[in-house]
Amino acid sequence: MIPFRVSFAPGTSLYEQVVYAAKKAVVSGQLRVGDPFPSVRELSKTFKINPNTAHRVVTQLVTEGILEVHLGVGTVVTKRTGSSAAERSKLLQKEFEQLIVEAKRLGLTFEDVTSAAAQHWKRLDGSKK
Repeated sequence: MIPFRVSFAPGTSLYEQVVYAAKKAVVSGQLRVGDPFPSVRELSKTFKINPNTAHRVVTQLVTEGILEVHLGVGTVVTKRTGSSAAERSKLLQKEFEQLIVEAKRLGLTFEDVTSAAAQHWKRLDGSKK
């Protein structure tokens, strides 16, 4: 089972979208240090992508130090040495852009958006207590 989702969107390569989704899963804590990462075959089958594309995804994540390969064990999430705050911020930029475009399309104001964000923030913070 793949521990993250990919919502394929036109205009961005499948490869980039799967890499982004995997990074987001690691940064958000869906995938933690030591967790197994899906095999190339599993990525290919689940997301219906070419095995070569799935292999490129894993290779990219290994190159970036997000994953490491252990012979006889498989590919696992590795301890991050980079600035996770910077990575989280970078991932959030895309999400913010999509949110703002949709809010403007719906005719919402900045205040509407910040109020809704504050409500969701409080709701999610409250669920952790």
